[in-house]
Amino acid sequence: MINAKKKSIFAVCDTEIEYAYNFMEYLMQKKNIPFEVQVFTSPEVLMDFAGNHEIEILLISDKAMKEEIRSLPVRQIIILSEGVHNPDLDQYPAVYKYQSSDKVIREVMACYGVENEVAVSQSGVVKKEMRVIGVYSPIGRTQKTSFALTLGQILGREHASLYLNLESYSVFEHLLETHFDQSLSDILYYARQENSGIVYKIAGMVQTIQNLDFLPPVLFPMDIQTTKYEEWIWLFRQLEQNSNYEILILDLGDGVADLYQILDYCTEIYVPVRQDLMSMAKIEQFENALQMWDSLSVLEKMKKIRIPFYAAGKSGRDWLEGLAWSELGDYVRKVLRGEDTG
Repeated sequence: MINAKKKSIFAVCDTEIEYAYNFMEYLMQKKNIPFEVQVFTSPEVLMDFAGNHEIEILLISDKAMKEEIRSLPVRQIIILSEGVHNPDLDQYPAVYKYQSSDKVIREVMACYGVENEVAVSQSGVVKKEMRVIGVYSPIGRTQKTSFALTLGQILGREHASLYLNLESYSVFEHLLETHFDQSLSDILYYARQENSGIVYKIAGMVQTIQNLDFLPPVLFPMDIQTTKYEEWIWLFRQLEQNSNYEILILDLGDGVADLYQILDYCTEIYVPVRQDLMSMAKIEQFENALQMWDSLSVLEKMKKIRIPFYAAGKSGRDWLEGLAWSELGDYVRKVLRGEDTG
């Protein structure tokens, strides 16, 4: 059992013992799976367990599948396939076994989200209040995104953390040299529909870098610019109420509609600043605007920080994966200890 507070059960059954235990070890490191996880290497032990427990998801290898398992009270059965399996199992969705565990979980959550429009508020997730950390600056080239990602990686070592990039433009596909089939744009579509299974759809899309989960950012600026405050808040509250995330990091840009309201929703706000004349003037104008719009609570939550110039010695994925251990990581730890007040 991974978390005794989670009531919905995600069971995994594979007779290949080494694979099962490696998969279990991976799952034990994941903090965002909204289920109690049980791993079995024997179909018989699984069936005995199912006699006394309701299983929400069963991920089972084709070799472990038995006729008796079909009649178990399981909401969703997903086949862990080696590529070719018995045609009798085609009635169940399948994921390929020999790929990364991270991708297996994403595909399982995607299958579950498609097959089940569930009332996730009944999933039994018990958690602390979610911290919503905003990172924003009216000044350009402050290493704001690098800071937000590093902050997430460090906090993610102890807490389930999700990073959302809410800028009009991002370079994640370029940095990671990959293409994302789905992104935050799809999640925003589901948010507009108030889709009850959105947390599972997020789990099916989320990527992970050094303990930090992130959703691939939008590809088109209009997806950020046209999303209403109410739609953002509905999404954030779904994450707070129905996911295991303890920390949500919002990397905010000027393209966000109702930016001041989003900032006010945050529990804390980091504002990278610079000391040149133009930058200081922009910060002053930003603070004056907050006062004019009666957003004094945003001013109270703001923590100005001066991020030292960090020359990245690497590029792409290596750079992203090394942030927590870089000089910037040392600086972020200093900020978390309250040693930089801007």
